[in-house]
This record gives sequence, structure tokens and C-alpha cells, in this order.
Amino acid sequence: MVKKCFSVLLVLGMMAGGCSTIEKITTSTSSDKELYIITPEDGEAVTNPMTVRFGIKGMGIAPAGVEQPNSGHHHLMIDVDKLPPMDQPIPRNENFLHFGDGQTETSLELNPGKHTLQLLLGDHIHMPHEQPLVSKKITITVSDPLFPGRGGAYFISPRDNEVVSSPVRVLFGLKGMGVGPASVDWPNTGHHHLLVDVDKLPPMDQPLPKNENYLHFGGGETEATIELSPGKHTLQMLLGDHLHIPHKPPVLSRKITITVR
Repeated sequence: MVKKCFSVLLVLGMMAGGCSTIEKITTSTSSDKELYIITPEDGEAVTNPMTVRFGIKGMGIAPAGVEQPNSGHHHLMIDVDKLPPMDQPIPRNENFLHFGDGQTETSLELNPGKHTLQLLLGDHIHMPHEQPLVSKKITITVSDPLFPGRGGAYFISPRDNEVVSSPVRVLFGLKGMGVGPASVDWPNTGHHHLLVDVDKLPPMDQPLPKNENYLHFGGGETEATIELSPGKHTLQMLLGDHLHIPHKPPVLSRKITITVR
């Protein structure tokens, strides 16, 4: 069920000299225009990666750079306590995500714990509208990927931030599920895939890639010895089913960073 949210309109007060400033935020009961988050819902517990879907009522979506009346594009604010100035372009950083191509959803990965999400509509030059359109702020809880509910993949060794020598011995751990070889379709099982220096997770509805950054352990192995060049590297575990496709929801470890001497 889609939970309806009320849009939040910023009331602009007039200062001496004709300059405007934000006096307060009010919740609008108007049904004409509404910006809201479709999923996740306020208070929901989620796992990484999560899909955030944007909703808008009474206005249209247009890419940045396209000056179309009664339209704008989405900006997602993550863990933002105070709204940005409404008379300046919306910031662009890890807390203010821009969707200037007209996107209406995105996939996110956030650290375990509580986070807030809120939408702010921007015009063709990333400015809030004269009557800013802001969604209700929601709070979500991201489950620790070690124990995401149905099971958890994790590293026994090495530890996060550990300094190691190559070759590196990596020990895989799995809680709440069993290990089974690839091609064996057995309930509540999977086999390990080690992601090395992968910045962005692969599609969760397709077989996992197989290359130097995606190491498959389809024989049901629970450890591996890998050669890595000196310097910093990231490791992450992702469980695959008998067809090398991630489970629903995905079972993945926390990403760790190691330094090779």
C-alpha cells in the first residue's frame, strides 16, 4: 500500500528592504500539489541496496535545463537536519542527490542504522520553486548487513582496516543459511562471490559477473587465497543462488577495506 504523505511548504517572510527569508515550515493540506516518497515508508526497516521511489502530484517532471511551466526535477536529501536556502541552487554532495535527468527512483546503499530521507523539487537551474515543494521527512532503519534478517554473509578474516601481506587468506562466514555448490537448487542455501574493489553493486536480478573483480566460489568453498597488489583494497561478499543470481533480499556482507603491504 502506498502511504500518502503531506507536502511541506516553506512560508517565506519578508524582511526590511524587500529581501525574503524563511520564517517557518508548515504542513500543507492542499491537494493541488504534493511531493512524497512512495517507498520506503516512514519507519520501515530496509536492507542494502534499497530502492527509493519518488512521487509527485499536481506538477510534472522535466530534466534539468528544460524550462517547462509547472515542472521540476527531484533532489533527495539524506540525513539533512536543516533545509538549504530557498533562494540559491540546491547543493550537490553526498547529502543532496540530484536527479537532473528526470529520474523517478534510485538505488541507495547506506550505512547500518537510522537515516532520514526527504525530497525537494528544483527547477531547470536547480533552484527551489517560488513556493518550495518539499516532501515529508521520513526515517528508515538500515539493517546491519551482517544480520539482515534471513541470513548474513560476513568476513571471518581479514578484519576491516587490517594490514596484510599478499597472498591474502580470506575466510567467509555465513549466518542463518547454508552453503551449497552452484547448480544445486537447495532451499535457503547459496554460494559465495567475493567482490574485489567494486564500487557499485551489480544488478540484483541478473547472474553475477565473473572476472578479476567478481570471484565465484561455485564449489561451495568457504575460504580463498588471493593475490593483491600493494595498497588499499575493498572486499565484499555477495551470496548467489544455484544460478549465480543474488537472493531476494540480497545477502551481502559489510564492505571492508584492507591494506596490502
